[in-house]
Amino acid sequence: MQDNRLVLVPPERLEGWVRRFAERNGPFSTEYTAAAPGRAMLRAPNGCSAEITVPLAFPGMETVSGNTGPYGQEQAVQELIRLASRPVTVGLLLIRRGGYGVGLARNGVLVASKNGTRYVQSRTAAGGWSQQRFARRRANQADALVATAAERAAVLFAEEAPDCLQPGGDAALFSECLAHARLARYRQLPLLPLLPVPDPRRDVLRQAAADARSLRVHVTGIPGD
Repeated sequence: MQDNRLVLVPPERLEGWVRRFAERNGPFSTEYTAAAPGRAMLRAPNGCSAEITVPLAFPGMETVSGNTGPYGQEQAVQELIRLASRPVTVGLLLIRRGGYGVGLARNGVLVASKNGTRYVQSRTAAGGWSQQRFARRRANQADALVATAAERAAVLFAEEAPDCLQPGGDAALFSECLAHARLARYRQLPLLPLLPVPDPRRDVLRQAAADARSLRVHVTGIPGD
């Protein structure tokens, strides 16, 4: 039986992760070229593979060496670490039905944050006027949550403009939040992949700050026991 999974690996732990991948799956080939910077594919003889990508694409991802050909294993890993370790200020914007969390992160560390709770009712299968009233009330609650999160984020981001945004939680609510007038100036910022998070309390914000700089490793063909 085979399995697939996504793993988040901080840059400073990538060498160890790659070493353990080889120990579990055997000697592997490495596919990495400067033509597609920030992405490497590891292929093991047992059929297991790992696609490693840096969390954020940005201009100037060319290599220091200028090498445009295929990379060896060690060179590819070092290049991924270099790209993922690029210093950026990340704006965290996490939102779910139960609340929101906004913050600023640098080098995986949460340096400023604000979070709060806002109740949004679950959907109901009831019909008629009762359902319509419920739907309006639920929409009003969601609007209030989005507005509060956008306002808190705008105040925080005004103190230090982020280089990119890390969304988390409910994708639809995040989109509504980013569409709020208070966040208009941040809509063109690069977006990192959405993080699935629980209710965004402070410990969740701290973990999101660390995850924002982690490399995304999609492992497929994992051999069963």
